[in-house]
Amino acid sequence: MKTFRPLFTTVIAVQVALLLGGCMVGPDFVKPDPKAPEAWRDHVKNESESRPVALALDPQWWTMFGDPILSGLISRAAAQNLDIQVAASRLQQSRWERRIVSAAGLPSVGANASAQRMGASENGLMSLTGVGSQPPAAALASGVGNGVAGISGADISAPLNLYQYGFDAIWELDIWGKIRRKVEAADALSTASDEIRHGVILSVIGETASNYVQLRTVQATLDDTIETLELTRRSLELTEHRRAAGAATSLETSEAAAQVQAVAARIPDLESREEKLINALSLLLAEEPGALENELKTAKPIPPVPSKVPVGLTSDLAKRRPDIREAEARLHAATADIGAAKADFYPSVTLSGSFGMQSLNFATLGTWAARQFAVGPTLTMPIFEGGRLKGMLHLRGAQQTEAALSYQKTVLTAWHEIDDALIDFDARQRQRDNLAAALEYSRAAYDAAVARYKAGASTFLDVLVLQQALLEVQTRWVTANGDVSLTAIRLYKALGGGWESVPSSGAATNESGTNVELLKANRG
Repeated sequence: MKTFRPLFTTVIAVQVALLLGGCMVGPDFVKPDPKAPEAWRDHVKNESESRPVALALDPQWWTMFGDPILSGLISRAAAQNLDIQVAASRLQQSRWERRIVSAAGLPSVGANASAQRMGASENGLMSLTGVGSQPPAAALASGVGNGVAGISGADISAPLNLYQYGFDAIWELDIWGKIRRKVEAADALSTASDEIRHGVILSVIGETASNYVQLRTVQATLDDTIETLELTRRSLELTEHRRAAGAATSLETSEAAAQVQAVAARIPDLESREEKLINALSLLLAEEPGALENELKTAKPIPPVPSKVPVGLTSDLAKRRPDIREAEARLHAATADIGAAKADFYPSVTLSGSFGMQSLNFATLGTWAARQFAVGPTLTMPIFEGGRLKGMLHLRGAQQTEAALSYQKTVLTAWHEIDDALIDFDARQRQRDNLAAALEYSRAAYDAAVARYKAGASTFLDVLVLQQALLEVQTRWVTANGDVSLTAIRLYKALGGGWESVPSSGAATNESGTNVELLKANRG
């Protein structure tokens, strides 16, 4: 580096800064136009009960289920969830980081004051002058001491007091836009942090809705299993009566008793899943285990999907999905970093100045004669950096390429996720409808077998087989019914809607209840 401080260049440096203040090296960010299909593919293979339609996507899509309990849980999760609060805290951190970066473009002003008692070593540099080892009269007579000691006849090696105070300022002129590019990158990263928060909100909403639907599905399966258990007990009573009358064997009674126990064995697992799902919802709402027991323990119907499911327009996908918006912001930041790296190749100008008062006597410290000042520009130009600047520029270029590829992959992945969700949505409805028909036939066959067994026209084995088949089909139908609602939730998560309905103020709340005490304790 070569540094020049000619005082007369101060005005010239300021003029150059004014002329070039709007100059910014490096590429300007161009908002990408992602490739998107003209319309979502139609995967409906028959007259499904619910069909996707190209209507505007409702930001509060969960209201389509018509379940006030679900809507209430989602509202509470959006306001209380700890993951959302962590994401909001990280967003706030990114904004403070942006402020730190932008501060580099402003002048830095400081004040200083000192009072020192100083003394020079007689065996140090002063010994070369011969001053300090002679009495004042001898020093004066010898003509040694052209400074204070020589003039006043005082020994300059004697301790003295030095008082001073003043101000200093330094300002690096952002001629080539290096600082502005860094601020641009910091703004983009702050936007990326905001989109991460939006993604967390969307994930929490989707997870809350999914766990709720799974809970209602398990509860419906549990209710059906309990009803089936009652049927098996009635079958056991029937075989016992027939055995007492000599119309049934002990084998049939044992088979009936075994079926009762086999059905009863399903209940503990279902009850365990019910408790775990309630706990999962409690965790999403930042509540302790079992906090939602009273609210959710009573079984409710599985939330049904409406006949029309609005999926929005394909052109709105990049505007709505948080991960696409985040990838775009990171591409913006990577582009701005190239400009900052290019600016390092150019000379930099720093204006600095200081003004203060200095005196050996405290009484004269405030007089105008005690003033001292310095002002002038500093020009710094890179000459040899060992390839560091070129390496940094190539690195930033490679990072921009990576960011661009990541953006393309994010858009393509979103497209695939939506298409897969549309496929599943239609497939699960067709599966549910087929199982509904199978369930009717299974019930009819079971009722006929029971009637034939009572009439002595068939064995209990027929009843047992059809009873087990009925339970399996009924369980599968309930699961398929819940899967239809779950695939609708996954579809809306893939479409990226929902985070818009959550107020920023509510999502940013990160100090409530015991959290405040925890923060106070750790901050002292």
